[in-house]
Amino acid sequence: MENLSSISIFGFIANWSPYFLAFVVFITVVYFLTTKKWYRKFEGGRPLKLKEGSLFATCMLLLYAMYGAPVDILSHILFSFHMLQMAVVFLLIAPLMYFAIPEYLWKYIVELPVLKQFFAIARKPLIPLILFNGIFSIYHIPVVLDYLKQNAPLHSGFNILLFMLAILLFYPIFNRVEPQENHMGGLFKLLYVFAIGALLTPACALIIFAGEPLYNTYTDGDAWLSAMALCVPSGVLDGLRGQGLISGPEYFTNTTPIMDQQTGGIIMKVLQEIFFAFMLGHLFYNWYRNERRDEDEVTRRSMEEARLQKELFNQYR
Repeated sequence: MENLSSISIFGFIANWSPYFLAFVVFITVVYFLTTKKWYRKFEGGRPLKLKEGSLFATCMLLLYAMYGAPVDILSHILFSFHMLQMAVVFLLIAPLMYFAIPEYLWKYIVELPVLKQFFAIARKPLIPLILFNGIFSIYHIPVVLDYLKQNAPLHSGFNILLFMLAILLFYPIFNRVEPQENHMGGLFKLLYVFAIGALLTPACALIIFAGEPLYNTYTDGDAWLSAMALCVPSGVLDGLRGQGLISGPEYFTNTTPIMDQQTGGIIMKVLQEIFFAFMLGHLFYNWYRNERRDEDEVTRRSMEEARLQKELFNQYR
């Protein structure tokens, strides 16, 4: 059974994470109750737009797919699935949250006492830029990743921290809370996205061009089994280990660890380029539209001034 479909031996709970599904459903229900029933209780509250609701539902489906569906257990078997998780959750879901959550709700969230200082950091764009990329790079240092993969609370905490930093990372370019005059200019927003990609490149390059496998939790049998405890119920894992059915990730795939590692780095880099291409297109379109609107406004004012001057001149002619 040297194929990925063999993960069914870990059971339903490990493959489909019903508890995480319940959490995602709970968050989704709270979102729609807030935006469709309770929105009048918020300053500036308004009815939910179809696009916002659809985007939020899509984000929740993606979140469950990455951390609840079999992709999660596969991320402990193959490094390439781990990097797929990283790219989708931190570089796709995080920025989409700014379009899925209405601006009045974002304003309420940002003004909460416990979060106000956190989001204040994003008013200096270099700080979230350095924080996210720095923590992301530290996370993928082999000794750090191997340790976190074998400690459930720390692993979960680190992923939550990275997601919060990803939200902070995209605040300077996508937030609809700050007054327009406090936003970066269109050109600086484009450069900011390029900077994110540039700072992610060293970590991806290290992973892609390493001459040997970097992570014990994807190569060493004991470390791998310890990491699998994060997503497989202990009773199931102990039973399989006792029967001698599994010894390491090689049971599920013929892909070599170095090839899997290189594939993971490439997936991260390619998905990043795709996601950022859409961001750049969106930012460039808005920048161009705003520039045209400003030009039209200047032209209108000039024509209005010329008309008033002409009328004044005619009065005294």
